[in-house]
Amino acid sequence: MNQRAQRDQRGQRDASVTLDTVIHAKSASILQERSACLATESEAINASGAPSELRHLAFIIDGNRRWAKAHNLPAVMGHRNGYENAKKLISYIAKYGVKYITFYVFSIENWKRSAEEVAFLMNLVRELFCASSGFFRKNSARLVAIGNLENLPEDIHKDISGLEEETKANDGITVMLAISYSGRDEILRAAKKIAKDAELKKIDVDALTEDDFSNYLDTKGVPYPDAIVRTSEKRISNFLVWQCAYSEIFFVDKLWPDFTEDDLKDVIDEFSKRKRRYGK
Repeated sequence: MNQRAQRDQRGQRDASVTLDTVIHAKSASILQERSACLATESEAINASGAPSELRHLAFIIDGNRRWAKAHNLPAVMGHRNGYENAKKLISYIAKYGVKYITFYVFSIENWKRSAEEVAFLMNLVRELFCASSGFFRKNSARLVAIGNLENLPEDIHKDISGLEEETKANDGITVMLAISYSGRDEILRAAKKIAKDAELKKIDVDALTEDDFSNYLDTKGVPYPDAIVRTSEKRISNFLVWQCAYSEIFFVDKLWPDFTEDDLKDVIDEFSKRKRRYGK
């Protein structure tokens, strides 16, 4: 073989080696990038199957009366079934690793309903607190109640305060109940507290920040809701008006007593696909 042919063969081998090296390096780079993506996705989903960013899930539970009407039952039975569904849902959510759950139980505007319906709802609230002590103890769950609680019957207010005190050191899921609540009323009460503290020279209003203001709200110490689920209708209805600025909103076309664990899974799956940029 002449020298020229030998040089050509060496050149072909060198080119082949170079190409193999490039392909190998590119493949390794792609695999590394894919592994990084999988790791990121894995970090985004915790061991229980819920996105790690989903710490606080809030519910506007709507449709109890329409559910009762559709089943030819009195309105109070719709509330009864809605209450039972909320109890089941707390157990479902605890399985998914969510740390905070809020239920919009009774709004300030609900006081305008019929005396019979309001009385039934108050009795349901009484039953909730009488029967819930064991649940909170078993699950190391913590109760937080928000709203204008002074409007509640004295015995209910006392039961709420007692259960809050009993569970304040628990480190499981935090169950927050909005009772006699409205977002605007909460903000107004916070503003009045700030005005009073300013008058007493406890705070400098000019230096007030959003975090400072949040500390005057009923939800002090609880993270803002990452997601709010509303059944039946498509509006916020004066719920967590300050706190929901960057919450993901989910409207589910079901009456509250018909909301199931499968619906919860759908919400969690959809939440995991959304990109939360907070205006960035």
